[in-house]
Amino acid sequence: MNQKFLFIITLLLTGFFNTIAQESHNSELFLELKAQDSIFFERSFNQCDLEYLQRNISDELRFYHDQGGMQDREQFLLNTEKNICSNPDLKPVRQVEPGSLEVYPLYRDGKLYGAVQHGKHNFYIREPGKEDRWTGIARFTHLWLRKDKSWILTEVLSYDHREPRPEEIETRKLNRLLQENNVPAVGLAIIEKRKLISSSVYGSLDGVIPAPPNTIFKVASLTKPVVALTTLRLIDQGKLDLDEPLYKYWVDPDLKEDKRYKKLTPRLVLSHQTGFPNWRYLDENNKLTFQFDPGTGYQYSGEGFEYLRKAIENKLQKPIEDLAHELIFKPAGMTDTRFWWDDSMDESRYARNFDVAGELIPTNKYYEANAAANLLTTVTDYGRFLEYVINGAGLSTKLFREMTRKQAEVGEKSYFGLGWEILTGFTQGEYALLHTGKDPGVSTLAIMFPESGNGYLIFMNGDNKDKIYETLLTQKLYLGNELWNSR
Repeated sequence: MNQKFLFIITLLLTGFFNTIAQESHNSELFLELKAQDSIFFERSFNQCDLEYLQRNISDELRFYHDQGGMQDREQFLLNTEKNICSNPDLKPVRQVEPGSLEVYPLYRDGKLYGAVQHGKHNFYIREPGKEDRWTGIARFTHLWLRKDKSWILTEVLSYDHREPRPEEIETRKLNRLLQENNVPAVGLAIIEKRKLISSSVYGSLDGVIPAPPNTIFKVASLTKPVVALTTLRLIDQGKLDLDEPLYKYWVDPDLKEDKRYKKLTPRLVLSHQTGFPNWRYLDENNKLTFQFDPGTGYQYSGEGFEYLRKAIENKLQKPIEDLAHELIFKPAGMTDTRFWWDDSMDESRYARNFDVAGELIPTNKYYEANAAANLLTTVTDYGRFLEYVINGAGLSTKLFREMTRKQAEVGEKSYFGLGWEILTGFTQGEYALLHTGKDPGVSTLAIMFPESGNGYLIFMNGDNKDKIYETLLTQKLYLGNELWNSR
C-alpha cells in the first residue's frame, strides 16, 4: 500500500495527473469527496471528535509530513490528541482553501475503489473571544478508499508548509469582507504618479470559482468616459466639433415635433445638459422628451450618450466600437475590452452578478453597443484607460483643459466636465475626476487626481457595496477618507 501511494504521489507531483481528467467540480464524486473532507477535518481536528477520527481512518494509515516525518496510525492519533486537541484555549484549526480541491478517481476493472484528493489547507490558532489568527499554509494529498459505501482515509501527504506572507494576510481580510457582504469579487487598480502600478482581483467569479487576474467585469456607466474620450479624440482630429448641432446627423423620432433638438451638441451631451431623462423607459409613455431646455441645467442622462453615438455613427459611417478601438483601445493598450458579447468574449472569465442578499442575478447578454452602459472589460484594461487619460489622453492641451473644466454644476463642490464628474475641496490642492457605474449586481468607481497623478479603480460584481467601498477608501486608497466623507 505504501509503495503504491508513493507512486501515486510521485506521479501527481511530476504533473502526470494533469494528463488525465480530474473530476468536474460539479460531479457527484467531487461533491461527495468535498463534503467528506469538510466533515472529516471539522469533526476530527477542529472539534476534536477523536472517536469519529478513529472510525474514519484506515488501520494501515500512513501520514507523511515534510517537517514531522512519517507516522503510522497509532502515532498519528497520539500526536493529534497531544498537539491539536490538548488546549481548547489555544486551539489549532484548519480550513481548506476555497477552489483548491482536485479529485482524481481510481478504478479497478471499471469499478470505483478510491480517489486521490489534492488541495491546500490554511492553519489558524483559535482563542476564546478573539478572531482566528492565520498561522500557516500547506498543500495536502489524500488517498481515500471506498469501503462499504463509506470513505476511509488511508494515506496522507502534508507538505510545502510555510507562513502566510503579509500580502496574503491582506488578501484574506479582503476576501472575508467580500463574503460578509455577499459580493463575490472585487477588482482594484492603483495609479501612482501617472503610472498604473498594480491591478488585482480578489474573491470569486460566482461564489465558488476563484476570480483570475483577467476577470471580465461588466462596468455599467463606466462605459460613458470611454465614449466621451472617443468623442473628444474625434473633435481633436477635426472630424467633429464640440459645439456643432447634432440634428444634422440624427433626430430621434420622439423629438421631431420639438424643435429644441436643434440645440443639442456634443458639449451638452458630455456634460449632461441635454434636458433628457436618464432613460425613456422610466417614463410611463416610454418616449424621449425634454424635461427642460438644453443647456439650462444639469441632469444625468444615458439617453444623451446614446443620442450622441447615433449622430457620430451616422456622420462618420463607422460604429462606435471601431472608433473606440482605433482612438482609445489601441493607443491605451486595452486588449481585453468590448462593448458587447462578441465572439472574443470569454464567458469562463466573466464575474457573475449578485444582489444585496447574495442571490445570483441572471446574466443579460447584449449584442449591440450602448454608449452609456454595458462595457465588458478587465481591471487591467480599464486601469490602462485611466493611465491614458491622466497622461493627457492624446488630446491637445486646450481640449484636455476643456474636458476638466467645470461645465455644469451638480452640487456643492461638485461639477461635470466633459465625460467626468469634477469633485473639489480636497486637501493638498487636489481635485478629482470621477465616474461611477451602477447596474443590478454591478458597482464600479473610477477616480483620478490630476495634480498628483494618483488614481484608482474599483470593480465589484455585487450590489452590497457600501462596506467594501468604505474599507478600501478609508484604509487603503489615496485621499479615500476625504472622498468617503464627502459622499
